[in-house]
Amino acid sequence: MSAYYSALGRDFNEKVLVFSSMDSHSTALILILIALVAFSAYFSATETAFSSLNRIRLKSLANAGNRRAKLAFDLSENYDELLSTILVGNNLVNIASTTIATLLFVQALGDGAGPTVSTVVMTIVVLVFGEVGPKSMAKEHAEAFSMVSAPFIRALIFLLKPINFLFAQLKKGLRRLVRSSPQHSVTDSELLTLVEEAEQEGGIDKSESAMLRNVIEFDDIQAIEIMTPRVDVEALPKEAGREEIAALFRETGYSRLPVYDETIDSIVGVLHEKDFFGGIGDQEPSALWKPAEFIPPSMKISDLLRLLQQKKQHMAVIVDEFGGTEGIVTLEDVIEELVGEIWDEHDDVVQEGILPLGENLYRVYGSMSTDDFFEFLHIDCETDASTVNGWIAQRLDSIPKAGDSFQYQDISFLVTKAGGNRAEELRVKLPPPPPQKEPEEKKKD
Repeated sequence: MSAYYSALGRDFNEKVLVFSSMDSHSTALILILIALVAFSAYFSATETAFSSLNRIRLKSLANAGNRRAKLAFDLSENYDELLSTILVGNNLVNIASTTIATLLFVQALGDGAGPTVSTVVMTIVVLVFGEVGPKSMAKEHAEAFSMVSAPFIRALIFLLKPINFLFAQLKKGLRRLVRSSPQHSVTDSELLTLVEEAEQEGGIDKSESAMLRNVIEFDDIQAIEIMTPRVDVEALPKEAGREEIAALFRETGYSRLPVYDETIDSIVGVLHEKDFFGGIGDQEPSALWKPAEFIPPSMKISDLLRLLQQKKQHMAVIVDEFGGTEGIVTLEDVIEELVGEIWDEHDDVVQEGILPLGENLYRVYGSMSTDDFFEFLHIDCETDASTVNGWIAQRLDSIPKAGDSFQYQDISFLVTKAGGNRAEELRVKLPPPPPQKEPEEKKKD
């Protein structure tokens, strides 16, 4: 009998030892599994951080002396090798975690239900804790996370050099089989979108945004778009006397006046106010003329700016296809396309050509650009007219006169001032905004 109990005790002790051994083994596997899921989260977050970081901001931090930022920027410069390393590391830890989870669930639930339960549980765990959660957080703090993860990723890149080399060769082979389209540089429209996003995010203010847009669009503007038209040009006949010249300088307040022979279509020079009043007692006005610079209407204002700088001129005459004077453009006109309107003591200040008169009522100047006018009114209209006056003449199909009116897209237009065969001012009345619907709760009350 004692032998029976002795054998029973030995058998019990052996089962306890086996159970203890299995329990400690399972605990180790669970700890390893948690670590692998953490690494999966790290690799997923790192991939998102490096793919969505702001390279300009990171480079700025690197130039300021931030070593982590410089390391992260250098890694992002070789993005193919970086991505290959991250994907290899992520796949390795995901495969290992799946294998360990299967062992644990088979040990706990048996060969029947263990693999199925393991697949379901690990899919949820990896998606929530290894993919969605880390990637969402990394996207919000891309630069910060990339700088934190950079040292470990650099070490891992060094360890996986052979594997990355194989992947690089494989990629070259795939490129030969599949011809990829050439990579295009950033377009003007994409730059404008970036500026708009920066303004919306508060990175730059409205004035900075406007100036950046002006710089981006600077090369697309032609001289004819910013010229003073022929009818508005103040000029001197070449036979004008000193009193007439002095009177026109005082009346207009201009520092330079073009000089013409018989008609304004034949400009022979430009007279500077400083030269005239400085040399009035010594020389005839004709001896003070400077040569005029003539340009075609299609010249880009970026080219015009360089031309005026080289020629040390402040004014150019735009010549039409028949050799006549289309208008003039000054250095101030060109600079205003970059920095906005520049007002001096002789200008009538008009904010963007539009003056509010009341609710939905505005006064608009005929010289306003049609692009700015249509943008303000939020209307889409195709026209070859560059000014509001030209567009009105097209709509009326006649020379605008005071009192002329018409409607366009429920907007009322009335010419209030006309002169010189053009509309100088008009009154624009917008339709009243649609009434706002009352909330359902208030209706019930």
